[in-house]
Order: sequence, then C-alpha cells, then structure tokens
Amino acid sequence: MKFTVVYLSVMVFVAAAVVNSCPPSDREALLAFKSALTEPYLGIFNTWTGTDCCTNWYGVSCDPTDSRVNDIILRGESEDKIFEKAGRSGYMTGSLSPSLCSLDRLTTLVVADWKAISGEIPSCLTSLPHLRILDLVGNQITGEIPADIGNLAKLTVLNVADNKITGYIPASIVNLGRLMHLDLSSNQITGVLPADLGKLSMMSRALLNRNQITGSIPSSIANIYRLADLDLSMNQISGSIPAQLGKMPVLSTLNLDSNQLTGELPVSLLSNSGLNIVNLSRNSLDGYLEDVFTPGTYFSVLDLSFNRLRGAIPKTLSSAKYIGHLDLSNNHLCGSIPMGFPFDHLEASSFTNNDCLCGSPLMRVC
Repeated sequence: MKFTVVYLSVMVFVAAAVVNSCPPSDREALLAFKSALTEPYLGIFNTWTGTDCCTNWYGVSCDPTDSRVNDIILRGESEDKIFEKAGRSGYMTGSLSPSLCSLDRLTTLVVADWKAISGEIPSCLTSLPHLRILDLVGNQITGEIPADIGNLAKLTVLNVADNKITGYIPASIVNLGRLMHLDLSSNQITGVLPADLGKLSMMSRALLNRNQITGSIPSSIANIYRLADLDLSMNQISGSIPAQLGKMPVLSTLNLDSNQLTGELPVSLLSNSGLNIVNLSRNSLDGYLEDVFTPGTYFSVLDLSFNRLRGAIPKTLSSAKYIGHLDLSNNHLCGSIPMGFPFDHLEASSFTNNDCLCGSPLMRVC
C-alpha cells in the first residue's frame, strides 16, 4: 500500500513536470530562431538554456495550461533592467528563421528595434492561426509583405515600420477583419492603396507615410468608422481628397502632406469639429478657403502651406474655439489678415509668400 502511494506521488510529480515544461518541438524551434540571430551586447540569449523554454527564457512566455509557446517579445528599446545595466539600447544582426512557423500556438511575435536584423519576413508566418500581434518595427528587413497576410484572421496589430520593405501592399490585407493598428511607415513600398481598404472596419490607426505609394486615396477609407489616425504623408499620391474623409466621426489626425494631391480643399475637412490635426501642406490643392469655421472648431495644427489656395482668409476663423498652429504660407491668398484670436499670436511665417496678404503680423500695410 505504501509503495502504491509513493508510486502515485512520483507519477503525479512527473506528470506535473511534463505539463509545466515546453514541448521539445517548441524548444527546437526557438533554438533555431536564436541560431539565426546574433546579439553581442546584452546577452539576452544566454538565458535560453535548459529543457524548459517556458521558465526564465528572456522574452518567451507560454500558455499555463499546456506549456505551448504563446509569446515572443524581444524589444531592442526597453526599460528592462538588462538594458539599464548595459547602458545601451539593443543591437542585433541576422534574420528571422522560418522555424518560427513551427510555433503554431504563437499569438504575439515582437522582434522590434534591433536596428540590423535583415532578410525577409518568412512567408510561412501567414499560416499561424492564432497570431494577433506581428511587430517587426525598426530593423533592416527587406523583401515584400507576404502575399497571404490576409490569412491571419486574428491579427490586430501589423507593424513593420522603419525597415526596407519593398513591393506592393498585398490585396489580401483587406481580409484582416480584426486589424486595429496598421503601421507600414518608413519603407520603400510602391503601388497603390487597395481600393477596398475600407473593409478594415476595426482599424483605428493607419500609418503608411514615408513610402513611394502612388495612385489616389480610396474613398472607401471613410467607411472605417473607428479610424482616428490616418497618415499618408510623404508619398506620391495624386488625385483629389475624398470629401467623405471630412465626415468621418472619429478621425482626429489627418496627415496628407508632401504628396501630389490636386483639386479643391473639401469644405468638410475644415468644418469637421472632431478633426484636431490636419496637415495638407506641400501639395497642389486649389480653390478657396470657405467661411465654415464655427465656435466648435478646434485645431491643434492646421497646415495648408505650399499649395495653390486663392482668395481671402476666412473671417470665421476668428470664431474658432482654438487654433494652435496655423500655416497658410506659400499660397495665392489675398486681402487683409483678420484681427484678434488666433491671428494675434501667430508669427509672420504663417502668412509669408502669398500674392497680396496684408496686415499684422506681416509688415505690409493694407
């Protein structure tokens, strides 16, 4: 009887040890991922020893119920003590091993801000059924975004900013029905924006600035009810600004500067009391500034400089609740600058290089 109790106790202990340690296949996948990278300064991979990758392996966490690897979170910019002790940010070379695709319970993959990780995004990552966060910002990754990225049905964050990614935005990206944060900024992406981008109905931030995107702005973007931040600046986008953008209920930041946009400035963008930051500078926008400002108007930034706007400065701007930074320089505006707020706290640089503006703060008398 005593022997049976001891035997059962040993079996329970062994079973618990098996459950609490990661499967050999997950461990092998992590070690293959590690072998493709070199991190010379912090020694974070020195913790990747032993048979249990769920315990004290830096940046790795597992599901407590079955010990499958759930998260890999490795950030080169961190307040972690290991960075504080080293007195420096992270630096890592190498590439992302396709062995990651064996971790079929992975929900989070963050390999961010290591500055020198190169190579391509393994296309097999699109087969990970549970992946919710893919964050590879701040490296030297090349190649294209995998064509089948739309297969990641649970993806909420896609961040590959500050890399050297080329090629088009995959058409399948519009199938990411749960995507909330999209950041493709500061790459070398070409081609046009998908016409049905508006299918991404859950998205709250879309940052695609500093690329080589061409074509026009899809009007379907206005269907993204939750979109609060849209940045398409510093591309080669042409055509007119869809008036529907000014009717979006949550949009607060709109950056379209440094493109090749033409046509008239939609009145809806100036009359939308929810918009807080609007930068349309350095385009070829034409037409007049309409008198559509109200006591509800609140712009932290309104930059319309370096366009082809004509006519007078709207007097209703003086009725705005708040105008922080206003730049109307380098247009074809004419007439007297209104007096009072916000004009009494603006500098001359906000109005220079227009055809015939006059009054304070310019030195030209009306």
